[in-house]
Amino acid sequence: MASEPATDSARSARERWLGWIDGSLLTLVVASVAITVVAGLLQVSFGAYSMSIAQAWQAVFNPDVLLNPQALEAFFLGGEIPEMGRRSLIVWNIRLPRVLVGAFVGMNLAVSGAIFQAVTRNELASPFILGVSSGAGLMILLTLVVFSGLSAVLPLIAAIGGAIAFLIVYLIAWKNGTSPIRLVLAGVIVSTVFGSLQTGIFFFADDLGVVQSAIAWTTGSLTGTDWEQVRMILPWTVVSMALALVSARQLNVLLLGESTARSLGMSVEKVRFALSGVAVLAAAASIAAAGIVGFVGLIVPHMVRNIVGSDYKKLVVGCLFVGPALMVAADVGARLLLSPVQIPVGIVTGLIGGPYFLYLMRKQDSLGAI
Repeated sequence: MASEPATDSARSARERWLGWIDGSLLTLVVASVAITVVAGLLQVSFGAYSMSIAQAWQAVFNPDVLLNPQALEAFFLGGEIPEMGRRSLIVWNIRLPRVLVGAFVGMNLAVSGAIFQAVTRNELASPFILGVSSGAGLMILLTLVVFSGLSAVLPLIAAIGGAIAFLIVYLIAWKNGTSPIRLVLAGVIVSTVFGSLQTGIFFFADDLGVVQSAIAWTTGSLTGTDWEQVRMILPWTVVSMALALVSARQLNVLLLGESTARSLGMSVEKVRFALSGVAVLAAAASIAAAGIVGFVGLIVPHMVRNIVGSDYKKLVVGCLFVGPALMVAADVGARLLLSPVQIPVGIVTGLIGGPYFLYLMRKQDSLGAI
């Protein structure tokens, strides 16, 4: 009999921590993982050295690499790559980093968009709308065109640019506090101004190679991605995703409205600012690795919300998996659609996002406020 209270306590704790996981979320996660794996295998199968899907699978899951600490250390931490077969070397050293960076970028942008939508209580909010993407992009362009010697610290520069842009948005929107509507309007203003400055910077570039590199940044591209980008984006992704997961309760409270949140003891402005910082960090890491990829931070939270609902415990987890699925699949299209010419992945996400939002606009009467 003494063990029954302990069993009931363990059951209630389990329900409290895992009770929000339901069939729709599990189905979404499994489907997203399947899409990511299939798209990733397609990605690593094609190139100058072609191989079948089965051969690509064997190369990716080669135990001589997966169970070799020296190889994993060389790839994830940098160092000398040990001897391995040609296929494994091509897949792991050249093609797999592009898949991993695409997955991390999709994950960061999706979660960043979901956070911004809760902070502003507006489902049209995203890193692009709130000026973060344009601020980070402007700093990256300045670095590439004017201060090329600082290219080694590009992620930090992107984060600073995104943070400065959002601070400006926050200052413009501040009037005895902020409101979701003022944040969105201020974000549109800052994005427009910074976008014009980005265009103006091109006139100061004399090197055609620098111009092409800058265009790739502004359209979003994973071409030429290697393990350096993986090592660059991975730690920022882990930190921002962990913070987003533990902040799900605060995000849910923000959705209830400012007056309700304050009545529950929340310091709304402090929480809003802190959560925005997490979203800025995630978005800036993505922009530093792949440039400005549009629509991912906007449409993925919509997709997930339509399937699992507005509970941010489920929404953040869903974004963690749907974001990579969309990004990796879009990158396959960017690479194979007009093969052998590779187009920026941002063009493909735009081609997906535009019609999807047109569908949402025609389907929903009150698109905007959550």
